[in-house]
Amino acid sequence: MKKLAGYVAIALGVVGVNWFMDAKRDETGALVSEGNIDAFQIRVGDCFNDASTAPTGEESTVTGVHGVPCSQPHDNEVYAVFDLELTAFPEDDGMAQIAFESCYDQFQSFVGRDYESSALDILTLYPSQESWRRQNDREVVCAVYDVSLSKLEGSAKGRAL
Repeated sequence: MKKLAGYVAIALGVVGVNWFMDAKRDETGALVSEGNIDAFQIRVGDCFNDASTAPTGEESTVTGVHGVPCSQPHDNEVYAVFDLELTAFPEDDGMAQIAFESCYDQFQSFVGRDYESSALDILTLYPSQESWRRQNDREVVCAVYDVSLSKLEGSAKGRAL
């Protein structure tokens, strides 16, 4: 019985810690406190910071991001989230290319300036072959960030940066 009580206490502790570590949203869905956002819970308008442990310039598996209210300095802002309409996982770098091109197509309407003359660049989060197969993951997340790697302040939407 003591073991069962111990397991229940541990489970409640994990749930409690996760609740306190998760980002909080207001009634409109906007982030009002910083914290973890599961990769499948990212929404348009979410702002988040880069993981300090992620290798620069290399692909890595993302299971979540550190969300912050957009009123605080942040590294990235999500401007599109959508599912791909593909029947098979693309070969080689096909997924990265499809994700980038899809995000590129939506860039100007969000930023208010064409990609080539903008001070912003595109960050894409897209399915891995494993998440495609195991989780039926088809979601692409498009975010903008400052090419000089300066923190963004406020939303980049319509600011023609």
